[in-house]
Amino acid sequence: MKKILLSVPFVLLSLSLIGAAASDHLPSPMSTGERGERLHPKKSPVIDVHMHVWSDDPVKFPFAHPYDAKFVPPAIPASLDRVVKEMDELGVTHCVLVQTISHGWDNRYLFHCLKAHPKRFRGQGLIDPTDPKVAEKLALVMKEPGMAGVRFSPMYYQGKDDWLNAKANDTLWQKAEELGAVFNFFIASEQLPKLEDMVRRHPKVKVVIDHLARVDLTAKDPEPEIKKLVALAKYPNVYVKVSELMILSPSMKYPYRDTYALVKKVYEAYGADRLLWGTGFPGATRAQADRPTLQRELALIQTEIPFFTAEERTKILGKNAAKLWGFDR
Repeated sequence: MKKILLSVPFVLLSLSLIGAAASDHLPSPMSTGERGERLHPKKSPVIDVHMHVWSDDPVKFPFAHPYDAKFVPPAIPASLDRVVKEMDELGVTHCVLVQTISHGWDNRYLFHCLKAHPKRFRGQGLIDPTDPKVAEKLALVMKEPGMAGVRFSPMYYQGKDDWLNAKANDTLWQKAEELGAVFNFFIASEQLPKLEDMVRRHPKVKVVIDHLARVDLTAKDPEPEIKKLVALAKYPNVYVKVSELMILSPSMKYPYRDTYALVKKVYEAYGADRLLWGTGFPGATRAQADRPTLQRELALIQTEIPFFTAEERTKILGKNAAKLWGFDR
């Protein structure tokens, strides 16, 4: 039998090729966050832009609902640890933490979370929109590390929302432009014309409309309210969250196909570059709020809503938010 002699270089080359081929089947290396937590591989970010957190220590971080004196705290806390655990398990790379109304104008728990994970979180705080010193309060909140802006909730002031487009609040919007603050609005569709007044007067302030402005799809004719939401698309500084479809849906049956006509009109008006994805609560707190799991929330954008392209899905799930909130810096 003839012996086959292989040169040393040939053997080394063969081994290197085998190693390279094997590496194709290995998991991607995980990067490590500032606290040693495991982050997901370098790829398109997945950013939940509407994550509420609330304390599991009401003594240190008390609840202070500003509109409901009889408020009872949720049975399950949406704590920092719960949020981070679920993010790591399901590939959510970053979150925009939106101050919950449960803590009212006391943003200290939000600040606590931002300090714990400064690279993974940005914050949208709450300040009283009727406070005569609201512009000063914005400046104070924005001094905290990780704070990106604030959320206003005209939804809670229906019939008493003159502050929304009051001339006196031009100072607030001017301060937002100066500081680069993002304004979130939890707003009803019928209030959108007042918001448009301010957007027209302050075109450099980034504005995010929460939950498709809660257009009432059970109305006999929702089209007039849809037109109010679509009307703001002409302002390039306005973005919309494709979120809380379970509340908008008349059937309330996943995957909420009866909302897709609304989503498509908004998508066609704003384009995929100004749509954002968000969920609300983490882990077990979703069930207590009668919401779908995070897997299902992700699937709505990844596979269920049929008219987004593959590239548009990555934008809505994270790329747009990375630019808007500075996660890409």
